[in-house]
Amino acid sequence: MTTITKQKCSRKRNKYSNKKNKNAHGGSNNEYWGYHLILDCSHCDIPKISDGNNIKNFIKELVSRIDMKAFGEIIIQRFALEDDNKAGYSLVQLIETSSITGHFVELNGDAYIDIFSCKQYDQELAKEIVTKYFNPQKIRSTYLTRQA
Repeated sequence: MTTITKQKCSRKRNKYSNKKNKNAHGGSNNEYWGYHLILDCSHCDIPKISDGNNIKNFIKELVSRIDMKAFGEIIIQRFALEDDNKAGYSLVQLIETSSITGHFVELNGDAYIDIFSCKQYDQELAKEIVTKYFNPQKIRSTYLTRQA
C-alpha cells in the first residue's frame, strides 16, 4: 500500500533569499515556491561513485549541512547493469520540503545530482559537499527558481 503525505512549504524569507516576484495570480510573494539545483559532474573518482557507503555518507552530510530534514531512509540502488554506458548507483532521498536525487555512471565517473526544495539552501555549500565526496574534475551547475 502506498502512503501519500502532504508537506506544506513555507514562504518565509531566509538568509539565502533577497528575491521578490509576482505569483501566478498576480499577488506579490517574498520568494519563489521552489529552488532546484542541478549538478552535472564530470569525471568523478570512480571508486567513490561506485561505493554505496560513500554515497550514503554524502547524502547524510548534505541533508544535515544544507539544513534539510530527511523524510524516511535513503534509497540507493545500482541500476542499468546490462548497459555499461549507464550502469551505476542511483539515489533518492525524500526531504520534508521535496527530494534529492542522483545517478552515478561508473564507466566514466559522471554524476547527475538534483536538489529540489521549497526551502532555500546554500547552493555553494552543496557543491562543496559534492566535491568532498566525489572529487569531480568539473561541475556544471544550473539553478532554477520554480513558480507555477
